[in-house]
Amino acid sequence: MKKKTVRRRLEVCVISDVHLGTYGCHAPELLRYLKSIRPRVLVLNGDIVDIWQFSKNYWPAAHMRVVRYLAGLAAKGTTIHYLTGNHDELLRQFAGTRLGALRIDNKLVLDLPHGRTWLFHGDVFDVTMRHSRWLARLGSHGYDLLILLNRLVNWGLRRLGRPRVALSKVVKDRVKSAVSLVSDFEQTAATIAADRGYRYVACGHIHCPEIKTLTTPQGEVGYLNSGDWVENLTALEYTAAAGWELYRYHHDACMQEPSAPEAPGAEEGAADARPAELLAGLLREMGVA
Repeated sequence: MKKKTVRRRLEVCVISDVHLGTYGCHAPELLRYLKSIRPRVLVLNGDIVDIWQFSKNYWPAAHMRVVRYLAGLAAKGTTIHYLTGNHDELLRQFAGTRLGALRIDNKLVLDLPHGRTWLFHGDVFDVTMRHSRWLARLGSHGYDLLILLNRLVNWGLRRLGRPRVALSKVVKDRVKSAVSLVSDFEQTAATIAADRGYRYVACGHIHCPEIKTLTTPQGEVGYLNSGDWVENLTALEYTAAAGWELYRYHHDACMQEPSAPEAPGAEEGAADARPAELLAGLLREMGVA
């Protein structure tokens, strides 16, 4: 008899920087995580689909399963806020759109028992994004290559029984300018949040998961970063009992156990479906068609 999975109930779950459509995306792990929780509100805080690097030649069934699962959550009543990022900035023209329980916006404010929380992707604080977009795109491709190399290295380390490494984190930690940019990003977000009267500010963008308190001229602010699903595999979780907490997939003992293989289903074929057919199917699942 198959054991029924008990899903953890959350008030809010925040994920960002999934980068569906790229080789670095850990779609199977994300889907497994999503199936382990039951959030009342799910915030997709930017760069969920990587439109910058999107290619019709690379859209695995695992990536489509994530999209279809999210559509299914919306159809079942989970409120989903899709906040746009720089890699999916094309969606910014649709800010304010409502599709059933799915809402597309650029930013969001949640009134929670522990304090008002301001959520947005965070690329507005990126100097490169504002003034040298071509350089940002070039860096994105370089990062993708580094992630591919990282996967190869970790595959070899697993075969040798050694722990995994995060090459991009090593690079960031050793480059003083990168460390300075991250620190400036965090402080800028916290300062603006404090000026606007928010208790917490939640971002993504820099792929550096974090929860900490920062001091600003207006007082202390809780800085939150949901990280990513390319190298860190992290999320932000909120419950009335515990407040904001940082979830790490690699630290979750349940996620380290082998998962049961899934039988091939409609999602396999959906990966190769025509765009019009795919959109119609997703809209039906969300209850808006």
